[in-house]
Amino acid sequence: MTENVHDEDKPTLEGAVPSLSSAAERNAALDEAFDYRGDVTIHTREGKVIEGYIFDRRSSIPDPIVRVIPKDTDQRVTIRYADIARLVFSGRDTAAGKSWETWLKKFHEKRAKGEKASIESEPLD
Repeated sequence: MTENVHDEDKPTLEGAVPSLSSAAERNAALDEAFDYRGDVTIHTREGKVIEGYIFDRRSSIPDPIVRVIPKDTDQRVTIRYADIARLVFSGRDTAAGKSWETWLKKFHEKRAKGEKASIESEPLD
């Protein structure tokens, strides 16, 4: 898997295009895509291109599938693993730089500068 480096020098999958040349590689890539907190683009063997968020996967059934919410609709799309020709981690990784360690580091940096640092959560954008 090709990983990129994001703002906190932590690897992110954003922009990665994993190899799907074997069933094991495809399964590993789709496991990572399921855990990814951004959109992916799936190219099917029939030539369809679906960009969206993978919200479900069924990897333990005889014919594994992923379920996607496409970017431009609320419909759910089911895609068989075997039908996926290419996978791109195309959307912004919304979890990048938001680990507990990153938050703690920023908290201590603010405190060291004498700035207000609170354990209260920040407002959601």
